[in-house]
Amino acid sequence: MCHQPGERVKTTTVKNLVQPEFTGLVGDVAYHLCLHPECPVVYFSESGPTFLQTQLQVPVWYKTGAHPQYICYCNRLTREQISEAVISRGARTVKEVARLTGAMQNARCELNNPTGRCCGTVIQDLINSLLSNNPQDT
Repeated sequence: MCHQPGERVKTTTVKNLVQPEFTGLVGDVAYHLCLHPECPVVYFSESGPTFLQTQLQVPVWYKTGAHPQYICYCNRLTREQISEAVISRGARTVKEVARLTGAMQNARCELNNPTGRCCGTVIQDLINSLLSNNPQDT
């Protein structure tokens, strides 16, 4: 464990994303999401078990080696698909990415996304990064 501070995440998120054989280990405790890309830990708490990337049903997009790199977990859209919508298809906003890719439809983020949150800010950050690296396309 990297011992870095984590981001609070709901128990329902943890319970839904661990592999079925680990569901019974998820306690009603305060879980945190490890944000360090190199750390194999995804969820941890002071009074409950720790869950590693290998114990989850989905890869955590920002963790080293994650494949595929889902950004929108509800619709299984990858970093590459969103990048293609921006670079090749001209999307400039989250709304345009959603229209072109189907991102953020059927949203059940609390259950599907390892952060337990909507992917909209991550999509916007990716758009900003891509546009700043390709200023001639703006």
